[in-house]
Amino acid sequence: MAKQKASKHIQPEASYNYDAIIIGTGPGGEGTAMNLAKSNKKVAVIERQRDVGGGCVHWGTIPSKALRHSVSRYIEYKANPLFHINERPGRLTFPDILKHSSAVISKQSSLRSSFYERNRIDLFQGDASFVDKHTINVRHQDGSFEQLTAPTIVIATGSRPYRPPEIDFTHPRVYDSDTILNLQHDPQRILIYGAGVIGCEYASIFKGLGTKVDLVNTRDRLLAFMDDEISDALSYHFWNSGIFIRHNEEFERVETRDDGIIMHMKSGKRVKADCLLFANGRTGNTDTLNLDAVGLKSDSRGQLRVNESYQTEVDNIYAVGDVIGYPSLASAAFDQGRICADAIVHGQCSEKLIIDIPAGIYTIPEMSSVGKTEQQLTAARIPYEVGRAQFKHLARAQIAGTDVGSLKILFHSETKEVLGVHCFGERASEIVHIGQAIMEQKNGGNNVEYFVNTTFNYPTMAEAYRVAALNGLNRLV
Repeated sequence: MAKQKASKHIQPEASYNYDAIIIGTGPGGEGTAMNLAKSNKKVAVIERQRDVGGGCVHWGTIPSKALRHSVSRYIEYKANPLFHINERPGRLTFPDILKHSSAVISKQSSLRSSFYERNRIDLFQGDASFVDKHTINVRHQDGSFEQLTAPTIVIATGSRPYRPPEIDFTHPRVYDSDTILNLQHDPQRILIYGAGVIGCEYASIFKGLGTKVDLVNTRDRLLAFMDDEISDALSYHFWNSGIFIRHNEEFERVETRDDGIIMHMKSGKRVKADCLLFANGRTGNTDTLNLDAVGLKSDSRGQLRVNESYQTEVDNIYAVGDVIGYPSLASAAFDQGRICADAIVHGQCSEKLIIDIPAGIYTIPEMSSVGKTEQQLTAARIPYEVGRAQFKHLARAQIAGTDVGSLKILFHSETKEVLGVHCFGERASEIVHIGQAIMEQKNGGNNVEYFVNTTFNYPTMAEAYRVAALNGLNRLV
């Protein structure tokens, strides 16, 4: 956060301790708290864990991406002939790469803790629950209680992995996407149930370490919300690397043993593995908040309904982040918190979350997209053309040895407006932002010809935009 000149807090009304109370310090809670503090509001934040950062820092985004980075570098090292002259590369295990992940988590948490100190936000450690619409009870780890009051309360409690009651998650061979970070043995074969974003990312991580991976998908294709070509590219890459994908399967029961697990499918199949990673769905963290005390109800997935200003059905209570569902992205949660804070300060907020939120999926290689897919444009009968650039033709990719992948630009055949950008390959989540920046331009600034008429550094991966734009424009009739 940018350092700002300290200013005096506007004191809350005499009957309240604070102007606002934020429950949770993940991206949504942090975004809300910081922006309220910069508007001279006196803010209290409640966090049940020892350190700030929420699931994003401690179990989700940061750990999994740090693990992925370590494995990706390990794969590059093994493939680089420069390192094969005199020695054979040693084998990494999952506990080995957890050390790097732990270091990154510690740095991120320490950094984010400094934001609260610098902005003079009071941080309370404990479990929060509602007493009434203006009062929060905080139960500390030593069993003591205290109550905080404010005219406005924001719920930013995030989510946790869904755990079906029929699976024994206390068994040492059964994990979810949180507890997998406690894995200390080196499995030869892992079964991952759920082929969504989390399941696919961990399939890449374990396969990169040399583990045999069975990926069970309850649907008929991987990541169906992505453009079909990009999704198919990942499926082929998984298949080619040896990941065994089982589509249209659902579990009936999980048999646990001392040395592993056996998953019994409804189709009659049985799959044996050293351990299970269950990664099929998430639940909002609302069950311990005593929502009944304020007349709020969550849905079957523990999520809350909000309006465009992130206001719940109770006018002084707001909610942001995973606890409200889609898009359930750390990047979006920060912005939701910022917009929510503006709505609280000004009574209303004209700013809204952008429509074209980029998706970044940190498999190996990465996938990323922004805007419409070919399938959506075809269904809407919008005339479009496609421009493609293969990474294997780019000098930078050849130099780096990351020539697997491609960039695809979808643009309107008549106006040449960029409608969607889809990328598969190393650094895809970074590359896609160039296309996103052009798509957000107004008054004719969004035009695929920008990529032809500008000059890119050479050699770079960004050059893929010029190649793809020329490819698509050459196909116009």
